[in-house]
Amino acid sequence: MQADSTRRTLLKAVPLTVAAVNAPWVHAQASPKFKIGFVSPQTGPLAVFTEPDKHTLEQVRRAAAAGLAIDGKPMQVEIIVKDSQSNSNKAGSAAADLILRDKVDLVIASSTPTTINPVADQCELNGTPCLTNDAPWQPVFFGRKGDPKKGFQWTFHYFWGLEDVIASYTNLWTLLPTNKQVGALWPNDEDGNAWGDAKMGFPPALAAKGFKVLDRGRFQSPINDFSSFIAEFKKQGVEIVTGVIPPPDFGNFWNQAGQQGFRPKMVTVAKATEFPAAIAAFGDRAEGLTVEMMWSPAHPYKSSITGQTARALADDYMKATGRPWIVTLGVKHSLFEVALDALRRAGRKDPAAIRDAIAKTRLETVAGLVDFSKGPVPGVAKTPLVSGQWQRRGKGLELLVVENSLAPAVPKQAELQAIRYA
Repeated sequence: MQADSTRRTLLKAVPLTVAAVNAPWVHAQASPKFKIGFVSPQTGPLAVFTEPDKHTLEQVRRAAAAGLAIDGKPMQVEIIVKDSQSNSNKAGSAAADLILRDKVDLVIASSTPTTINPVADQCELNGTPCLTNDAPWQPVFFGRKGDPKKGFQWTFHYFWGLEDVIASYTNLWTLLPTNKQVGALWPNDEDGNAWGDAKMGFPPALAAKGFKVLDRGRFQSPINDFSSFIAEFKKQGVEIVTGVIPPPDFGNFWNQAGQQGFRPKMVTVAKATEFPAAIAAFGDRAEGLTVEMMWSPAHPYKSSITGQTARALADDYMKATGRPWIVTLGVKHSLFEVALDALRRAGRKDPAAIRDAIAKTRLETVAGLVDFSKGPVPGVAKTPLVSGQWQRRGKGLELLVVENSLAPAVPKQAELQAIRYA
């Protein structure tokens, strides 16, 4: 292993022992090992997504130290972690380094299309198996010009889709009386363009359900001044605000909304309000914010690696780190569940065998069932989605499940409340 500090990378050997398959390239003096390359935004505006990464890697190492077996012979797994720096160009470069320099057998990536899409494109170009999650499937699949009839050859993605978040949001918004006037914050990036798409995004679906959308068009992120948005929202009587923007952008919007006396009844903004660290800066003004939840301690699933329930996984994280649980914890953990399961079933360092093993995945994970046989398009699987609200529990705020129409197996934890302003 090597450390390349100039590229802000971390190369880390994780002693996951698995057994090697009998093959002509096995030499007594050098046991073969699987190499996994992992790309995520460790720094930059999307770094909040990666808060669980260190703990997840440590936990996987401890849990799998005794090893898995392939034909009864030991085989180590090395995990090489690289930082996309919340930049698509850096993400692509990181994936190319993993493939061409580090010679990884499998690349995994997560945390929005900004990281996932360029990583997946590099893998497709170089014939390297790739597994990703933590981004709606449409910006990943159609954002990379995927053909629904064929899919991609080397890249696989699992998560929920825009159809799910639209349904969960609109079901959430009907739980309180409003004028159904929605103000949109959709930036000029992969997510914003997909969510705001006039054919496949929010606008037609909201219109069909009787909501009126005030969309001022795509804007460049990062953005410091939301005054023109807020003025128009107030003028048009917007009572619901939605969007998909990084936490720093939402921080600017929500602070300026307070300063300018804009008081919507509901605020449901993806990316921005999922994370304890991001909402902590708002103090009491975070109470009542709503957002989709791809995972929570209430989810009724277990890890295929550790056997922990979602609740136990969250408790372990909080005890080890001293921080609140975070929605990306279970999603990130499941990424390693699927990766290790596919490598075990592939049984050898062969790209095609690993790719085919991923394609045949049907695995119960701590984030739900991952089954690539069902679609909605080739190479894509879907996991459950609910919506939650930041509500006061004791001395602090906790994100609680308040809408579960798409995943009734995940229990509701509280009733939706209107935002209360001082």
